[in-house]
Amino acid sequence: MIPLTGITESGAMTRRGELQKKMKELIDKYADKLVSQGLAKGSEILSLAIDEEIYSNTTSDLHFISLQALKEVFGLMNINSLLFAVPEEPRRSIIRALLRYGLSELPDYRAIIPEDCETRTFFHDIPVIDSPDPQKIAHVLSERKSAVVETGTAIVSYGTISPEQAFISYSSACFSTFVKYFHDHLIYLETCKKNNLKPDRERINGFDRIKAFLYPQQAGLEDSGSLHQLLKGPPEDEAMVYSMMVEAGKRLVTERLVDSFFGNMSSYFDSRIYISETAASLDELEGCIDAVPVDGSSSVGITSSSEFATHRAIYRMTPFRFILHGHPKFSVIMSMHCLKECHLRGQCYKACPEKRYVCGVPVVPGEVGTGPTGMVRTVPEAFKESDAAIVYGHGIFTAAEEDFNRPFQRMKEIEENCEKEYFRIVGELMQEVSTC
Repeated sequence: MIPLTGITESGAMTRRGELQKKMKELIDKYADKLVSQGLAKGSEILSLAIDEEIYSNTTSDLHFISLQALKEVFGLMNINSLLFAVPEEPRRSIIRALLRYGLSELPDYRAIIPEDCETRTFFHDIPVIDSPDPQKIAHVLSERKSAVVETGTAIVSYGTISPEQAFISYSSACFSTFVKYFHDHLIYLETCKKNNLKPDRERINGFDRIKAFLYPQQAGLEDSGSLHQLLKGPPEDEAMVYSMMVEAGKRLVTERLVDSFFGNMSSYFDSRIYISETAASLDELEGCIDAVPVDGSSSVGITSSSEFATHRAIYRMTPFRFILHGHPKFSVIMSMHCLKECHLRGQCYKACPEKRYVCGVPVVPGEVGTGPTGMVRTVPEAFKESDAAIVYGHGIFTAAEEDFNRPFQRMKEIEENCEKEYFRIVGELMQEVSTC
C-alpha cells in the first residue's frame, strides 16, 4: 500500500493528501468488488491508477509480474488506471480451457471470440498475449478493452477516466468467457454425437472439474438473504419507488444475476418511468435513477438506460409496472442453444425467425437500441404472452404489476431452470457419445 504523505505538521490534510486518499479509496473499492463478486482473490489483484503519481492497492508483486512492470504501461498508453488480476475459480480453469480449445482460428491473431451480446457490443473479442510484458500489454490494450495473459492465466484491463472502467472490462471478460466455455462445450458434445465420435477424455475431465467449482459457490449464496422479501408494493409515493429500486438493484448484484453494471431496471409510477441511468452500477443506484415523464415533456431521459424504449413499450402494451433486466449466465447460454439449420445462422441474435422457448420462457432476438432489429421490436411483444422474456445471447427481462418481488423470484427461478436444463442435456449427450 502506498503511504499517504499529504499531511501537514498540524495533522491537517492537504489538497494533495485528499486526492491521494480519494484515489486510494477508488482503487480499494473496485478491488473489494472483485473479491465480493467472486472474480478474484485479494492477494491476486494488482490495481493501479495515476493522478500526480501512480497509486496501487498493494506493494506486493505477483510471482509472474511486478508492480514496476505495470507502472511502465502508463508510460506507453494514455490511461488513468490499469487492472491486472488472476480470475477466481472456476474462471481461471475456464480461461485455461479456452486457451486450449476455444481460441479463434484467425491467422496471426490469438483471441477468444465469445458470441454473447456484451462481447459483440463492447469487446469484439478478447485477445491473448503469452506474457505480461509491458510492451505487449500496451500494444494489445491499444485495440481492445481487456486481454487474457497466458502466463499466470490473468486478465488485464484499463480505464481512461476511472478505475471503474477497468473493473467493468475485467468483469465483462469473466462473464463472456464463462458463457463461451459452457456454450462451446454443449456444441462440442453435439458435434461428437452427430459425427459418431468419442469425446476427448481430458476435455471431459476438465469440464467435470469446472462444474464442481459451481456448486460450492451457489451453496454460499443461499445464506446471503436471497429469501428475504423485497419491499412490498404498490408504492405509496416517489420516495418509495426510489427505495424499491435501490434495494432491488443491490439484490440483483449480490445474487450475481448481473455482471459489473450490465443490467437495468425500472418502475412506472404516477405517469413517470423511473429507470436506472445508463452505465449505472445496480448496487449503487442512489442518485442514478431518472424519472422520465411518459408524455415526452422532459429531456431527462437522455441519461437513462439505453434500453429505456423497451421498458416504455412494455408499460404501454401490458399492465406490468415493475421491470428487471439481468444477465444470468445459464439463461444466456441456453438462449444460444439451437441446432436448427437455418440460412440466418450467424444472425440469430438479431434476425432469428423461429418462435423459441427455453424452460417455458420465450426467447427473442434483438439488438441493443431502437434500430430495425432492436429489442424494442421483440421484447414487448413477448410480454403479451408471458411475464418474462430472454433475449438471445443477452439476458432476461422479468416484470410484475405490484413490486419487484415477483420479477426477482422469476429471474432466479428461470436461471435455476436453465442451469438444470443445461446439465440435463449435457448428461444425456454424454450417455449417447460414450457408447460411440
